[in-house]
Amino acid sequence: MSVSLARRELSRVAPGRPCGVTIGVFDGVHRGHQHLIGILMERARREGLATVALTFNPHPRTVLRPGTAVTYLTSLEERVELLQGQGLDSVGVLAFTSELAQLSAEDFLSLLVQELEMRLLVVGPDFALGRNRAGTIGVMREIGERLGFRVEVAPLLAEADEKVGSSAIRQALAAGDVERVGRLLGRPFSLRGPVVAGDRRGRTLGFPTANIAIGLDRALPAYGIYVTRAYVRESAYESCTSIGIRPTFDVEPRPIVETFILDFDEEIYGREMQIDLLHRQRGEERFASAEELIAQMEKDVRETHEWFREIGEHAE
Repeated sequence: MSVSLARRELSRVAPGRPCGVTIGVFDGVHRGHQHLIGILMERARREGLATVALTFNPHPRTVLRPGTAVTYLTSLEERVELLQGQGLDSVGVLAFTSELAQLSAEDFLSLLVQELEMRLLVVGPDFALGRNRAGTIGVMREIGERLGFRVEVAPLLAEADEKVGSSAIRQALAAGDVERVGRLLGRPFSLRGPVVAGDRRGRTLGFPTANIAIGLDRALPAYGIYVTRAYVRESAYESCTSIGIRPTFDVEPRPIVETFILDFDEEIYGREMQIDLLHRQRGEERFASAEELIAQMEKDVRETHEWFREIGEHAE
């Protein structure tokens, strides 16, 4: 069975000396992931090892269960940037293919030993790998004794007796509770993409907005209006963002993310913009007229100003 693609990527990211490794999808790079990586780095420093994180793309579920739709808390590019920001020596992206999925746990771990000089593997307590997830913690430890690496299990990170993980984050996101999402991630939930031309309806209503092109596979919060911080050309601006299908007008076939940047009047089409979602003001509503919508938008902008003035400085 050919695993040349995985071997090439492992060779590319090999730090050139014995290392400690952690493996996972790491979608969101949330506080649970950061906790795991922190343990890897502490153990590796103590043992004089380099540190490597390996992430899979696409999500293994889409290969193991064809037709399964998966949405991501972060794009692949953002995921890699966030992992690199943890201070690891190297971050690798392994293409999760049907060939890789068919590898036994021992064959996959042998690859890591051969290409990365792996001496330590740090994983969570529910981690398993290899064909049919046969590579449980106990199995991996047995393999490690033969191949020359040890397995350490990092305890779960919990908050209020709840595991800090993707499921809790997705539940909070679906409810629009972006404050809780931010606490679980360890940073505000953000969306990033190029600013694209819309129908310019916001401009005719007196609120010119910047529409961000978001991939169909990105997880979005509950539809509504959010207090946001927008980043354009490395400058931050107070902003108000609508996420939804705009029911007052023709319902959009897919959600639109459009941001009104306060006290801002520049042409930014084509530029990349990031928004941090800080607070949900209200749910998406249908208005009987454009005048009612304008009155509500004016109220949304006033409340955005007030949020930043009264609360924002303490929410950093």
